[in-house]
Amino acid sequence: MKQKTEQEALIALTALCASGEHCQQEMIDKMTRWELPEEAQARVMEYLTKHQYINEERYTRAFVMDKIRYNKWGRRKIEQALWQKRIPKDIQTKILDEIDENEYLNVLRPLLKSKRRTIKAQSDYEENMKLVKFALGRGFTPDIIRQCLDYESDE
Repeated sequence: MKQKTEQEALIALTALCASGEHCQQEMIDKMTRWELPEEAQARVMEYLTKHQYINEERYTRAFVMDKIRYNKWGRRKIEQALWQKRIPKDIQTKILDEIDENEYLNVLRPLLKSKRRTIKAQSDYEENMKLVKFALGRGFTPDIIRQCLDYESDE
């Protein structure tokens, strides 16, 4: 990727941020690839945050809702992705705590129901363990998984 001047970087990043939500770390990574000096990166970031092109809380809220609704991720997997994007822990916790537990249940129940049809197991216990492992891999917490499995057994 070719080097950019501070002005070119500012124009490119404001256009990018105007078209969708992005976090500070994504912008820093881009500027680093463009070999922009750290002082210039700081000035660009200050402009982007001051003019609300970047807002970590707004970004986190959109990211979390997308990952739950479209990617069918659980809390743990989302936390890990936000950590990789260097979103502050207080923002992560605030946004994730806003999510109603029923939202997770409504995502996980159909996933487990669909997965159950494809599992080959010798016993109910083995089938449930495979479902638990699948749900844990999706980032769901054991308490939510248990609720969904208990709910399915009640049906």
